Amino acid sequence: MAEIDHRLISRDSLFLMADLRSSGSVATERVKVRNLSAGGMMAEGAENPVRGTLVELNLRNIGWVQGEIAWVHGNRCGIAFNEDIDPKLARAPVVGIESPTLVRAAQSMRRAPLRKL
Repeated sequence: MAEIDHRLISRDSLFLMADLRSSGSVATERVKVRNLSAGGMMAEGAENPVRGTLVELNLRNIGWVQGEIAWVHGNRCGIAFNEDIDPKLARAPVVGIESPTLVRAAQSMRRAPLRKL
C-alpha cells in the first residue's frame, strides 16, 4: 500500500550540507540536508540525535536557525524550526565566494603560451 503524505507544509527535496550543534554548544558537526521547508527539515548523518534536543543549524544563505529534534530514524532526524525560514534562500547560489581551485586553474592556463604546430 502506498504511504500517504500527511504533511501540511510542502518540502523541497535537495542535497545541501549544514552545520548542526546542540543549543549552547560550540562543537558542530556536518549533516546532509535531505529536505527543507519553512518549518523544518530532515537531516542525515547526525551523531546519535535524541528526540526533544534543542539544536541550532547553520544553513547556507540563511545563517543559524534554532529548532528541536522532532523524530529520529537511524541516522536521519527531523528538525522543527522555532521560527519559519524562506527555504528558497538555501537553494540560491552563494554570492561573493570564489573557488580558489578554479581561480588558480584559470590563472595557470593564462600563463602558458600557445604553440603553433
